[in-house]
Amino acid sequence: MRKEKDSMGTLEVPEEALYGASTQRAVLNFPISGHTMPPGFIKSMGLLKYACACANEALETLPKEKAQQIQKAALEVYEGKLDEHFPVDVFQTGSGTSSNMNVNEVIANRVSQMLGKPIGSKDPIHPNDDVNQGQSSNDTMPTVLHLSVAQALKDQLIPACEGLAQALETKAHAWKDIVKIGRTHLMDATPLTLGQEFSGYAAQVRKSIQRLNQSIQALQELAIGGTAVGTGINCHPEFPQKVIQVLCEKTGIAFREADNHFEAQAGRDDCVEVAGHLTTVATSLIKIANDIRLLGSGPRSGISEIILPATQPGSSIMPGKVNPVMSEMLVQVGIYAMGLCSAVAQCGRDGHFELNVTIPLIAHNLHETIRCLTQATRTFTERCVQGLEANEARCKELVERSLMLVTALNPHIGYDNAAHVAKTAFSENKTLREVVLSENLLDEATLDQALDPLSMTRPTAS
Repeated sequence: MRKEKDSMGTLEVPEEALYGASTQRAVLNFPISGHTMPPGFIKSMGLLKYACACANEALETLPKEKAQQIQKAALEVYEGKLDEHFPVDVFQTGSGTSSNMNVNEVIANRVSQMLGKPIGSKDPIHPNDDVNQGQSSNDTMPTVLHLSVAQALKDQLIPACEGLAQALETKAHAWKDIVKIGRTHLMDATPLTLGQEFSGYAAQVRKSIQRLNQSIQALQELAIGGTAVGTGINCHPEFPQKVIQVLCEKTGIAFREADNHFEAQAGRDDCVEVAGHLTTVATSLIKIANDIRLLGSGPRSGISEIILPATQPGSSIMPGKVNPVMSEMLVQVGIYAMGLCSAVAQCGRDGHFELNVTIPLIAHNLHETIRCLTQATRTFTERCVQGLEANEARCKELVERSLMLVTALNPHIGYDNAAHVAKTAFSENKTLREVVLSENLLDEATLDQALDPLSMTRPTAS
């Protein structure tokens, strides 16, 4: 252990740690969950400190040599080289001050280490005066929250959803002529093609991608420059613009300074909006996963219109059983994501006066949602959707047995007669064709044309 000083006195810190007394106090104060701040959040903290040092160099609010030393160490944080030095629990001070000081201390001590100076000496870089120049935890943490979540959406979840959409579109095209029975209320309905059904799933995922892009737009306003309460005290007026310029260049995302710094620090409505979009995405994925496992149910006593890839034995007692495990996995992840996002909405209420005090939890939940949805979507795409096969014989069998083909007879014999035909066919175990011909309701040629299943999937105006 080594001894370090902060404004509250002297404290022992692990010898090898690059963090200092402020971080160690947080470690001792918050031994809660064992969950530290998300890696993507830590990386973005490094990126923000790099951008702030660039701005301070340009504005000459820090000596050039100090600014460049901070930049070098901050980039190591951004590149994930110092991850083991960020031990603070998610359940900490609600502003994230402990995490902000954690990164300030790590950068300052890393500079000392690179220059051969003692760790903890604050020589030549002071964590507050230099690394935190022009900043407050109250504007850096909301900024990193937006910065890191937007990058995670852009680089992780959107590409995963794009892959799923493409896989579903491939199946929709391949199965465009396979007629199957539709279902509403879980009951037989009129026919459609298997391709049309899967095109609906693909469209759901495409809309999910649109929603995720809207989420990135909602996160583009950054709080940096507001410092303690939004007034910008101790901050050069050009500082936020110069910081944000660097962030835009590094991420390719069009970030901008908040229109109102008081709203940007007091409220987390933008993150609640993102949680809403993520909830919708999770809902779509659950619907698709459930439909696919139901369509593949069987293989002999279920629907079995599609054949799911066999990925693992399905039972410890029933030999040969294969279960829709990839769908079940995605459903569970979706439910988990919805719970995390519900907590984010509740966090959004706790913006009392000039600061929301649930920022670490919001960061954890949004990053965890994006991480799990990304991995689950990729796995579901690769190990389920890409390997799906159509059971054409089963699709044809169920169409031929369906009574709802009678809907196509409405224009020819009327609704009441068509209902009579369906009920008679069901009660007497006959086909629709047999009933119509036996009661002389239509001639054979007209009946054949009316009951052609493929024509029912592509109706034309009469």
